[in-house]
Amino acid sequence: MTPVILLAADQKSAEVTDWAARVGWVVGLLLFVALVYWLMREGWKWRGTLQSDLPELPTAPSAPGAARLTMTGRYHGSTTAGQWLDRIVAHGLGTRSRVELTLTDAGLDVVRPGASDFFIPVGALREAVLGKGIAGKVLTEGGLLVVTWEHGGRLIDSGFRSDHAAEHGAWVDAINSMINKSETEGAR
Repeated sequence: MTPVILLAADQKSAEVTDWAARVGWVVGLLLFVALVYWLMREGWKWRGTLQSDLPELPTAPSAPGAARLTMTGRYHGSTTAGQWLDRIVAHGLGTRSRVELTLTDAGLDVVRPGASDFFIPVGALREAVLGKGIAGKVLTEGGLLVVTWEHGGRLIDSGFRSDHAAEHGAWVDAINSMINKSETEGAR
């Protein structure tokens, strides 16, 4: 028996990709992504407009005193106190950045390379706690230093994470003791 060899005379090659349709889908997807980005940016600007009643942030005094504690880490944003999803974006408070914190007898100096620096006077400090989340950032329990302070008649929570999380406890103790000391001196 001899093997039969069939020639593929009527077979066609695979269809060529429809490039016009593929390019159309890619352009459509890029336009959709651009629209979503634009809407997010407009929402951010709208939130800033709604919070425009917040006064300018205080700056550090010329002689704040000796540093009690210093810390480098990340600034994760500020929210309305007790509402960790209500981000405050006015005056750059919503911008995440690196941070250098310095606690002095005058208050808390927040230096943010690439973003607006601000100062929290000791009289504006209300509480410091260890938290686990703030406006889009969730960490393990106690992984975030949350400082509550008052500005413009509004209570604000600001979240910081040290490069060395073990430092957080010392910061909570130092800030809360400063608050208690200033309250007892004010009551006299």
